[in-house]
Amino acid sequence: MCDTNSLVYLLDGDRDVARFLENKQIYVSIITELELFGKRSLSIADNEIIESLLANCFIVDINREIKQIYKKIKRDYSVRIPNAVVAATAIYLDFPLLTLGKDFEFIPNLKLMTWK
Repeated sequence: MCDTNSLVYLLDGDRDVARFLENKQIYVSIITELELFGKRSLSIADNEIIESLLANCFIVDINREIKQIYKKIKRDYSVRIPNAVVAATAIYLDFPLLTLGKDFEFIPNLKLMTWK
């Protein structure tokens, strides 16, 4: 599973991330899908590129189980809402989360793949 920043690097042309993700099934939280469209200055071409990328991903909606995991994460840790949803989704799926940041390191039961 990928968090938003790993897909931003991919969209920005990071070849290492592209090679790593090549031929892999990519899962993303609905939050990641929404965050990718959050930049105000996206052009029509940018939107089309993001749509094309997401068309090749499995987008996971929030369900009851993800909400329960999210509530526990928010109750126990200081984490922003989007990151808590992404982490809860990865935990629910029991998938490692590919990230390029350090926002998730303190969440137990979350398998991390930190890109450096």
